[in-house]
Amino acid sequence: MESRSLRYFVAVAEELNFARAAERLGISAPPLSRAIRKLETDLGVTLFERTTHRVTLTPAGTVLLTEARIALDALDAAGRRAQRAADPDPKLVLAVKADGAAGLLETILARYATDPAARPVTIRLSGWGEQARLLREGEADAALIYEPFDRAGLDAETVSVDRHVAALPAAHPLAARDGLTLADLALPGVEPGGLHGLGRYRDQMVRRHAIADLPQLIALVELGAVVTLLPAEVTHRYPRPGVVYREVLDAPPATLSIAWPQQSRSPATAALVRAATSVGSAPEGRS
Repeated sequence: MESRSLRYFVAVAEELNFARAAERLGISAPPLSRAIRKLETDLGVTLFERTTHRVTLTPAGTVLLTEARIALDALDAAGRRAQRAADPDPKLVLAVKADGAAGLLETILARYATDPAARPVTIRLSGWGEQARLLREGEADAALIYEPFDRAGLDAETVSVDRHVAALPAAHPLAARDGLTLADLALPGVEPGGLHGLGRYRDQMVRRHAIADLPQLIALVELGAVVTLLPAEVTHRYPRPGVVYREVLDAPPATLSIAWPQQSRSPATAALVRAATSVGSAPEGRS
């Protein structure tokens, strides 16, 4: 399969309309339709069910859409990595969400700098949930990222494990209690040990309130707009008179990982992974 055919297919699969897909691609509808027909012929499967009123994906089309996105992302990422490798002074790009390294970033970088394979590091500050995408798209070599995240095409090692605590406005009825449960908090979709449920809850909260960073999230808690779970180490760095932090007895752990593309063979990236995991496991690693 050619990458152009896959790009045509993804456009139609996402738009579910040949005219809109053609406009998006900057071509006319007839050649787009012919290209999709040829792709179906080459594969020996039907990718779309077409009627006069709508276009829908077949089961085969649904599978190909997932795989095509991965393949196209990998092609684009390969180009970006090649361009970065051609830099006469190549750097290792580490994606980190602001305030999202459990206070370990400086210690990790200091230990990394002592490794013979180390090279200069550029920190790529990212928003909520962006680190995995930056890795897959070739814009970063490694990322410090909290679980859960989409691991497609990535490898990861645990850096540190912390407790989750509830962040509540001081006037909240539960703020007077010392120990809480997830049932007390009633966070939609979050169940005991439910790390993915917590991830979905956070993603929805971030989108709904357009949250850019941790200080903004804590300000929303103080205003009574949200209740959330945060790693316990945050309580030391962000004390607020209008926010209380309470232990949640059945919350999943707050696991910080270092992730990198599966296909990476970079000695510098491997050295950074070693540094991060050694710092995270060391008793003196946490600040």
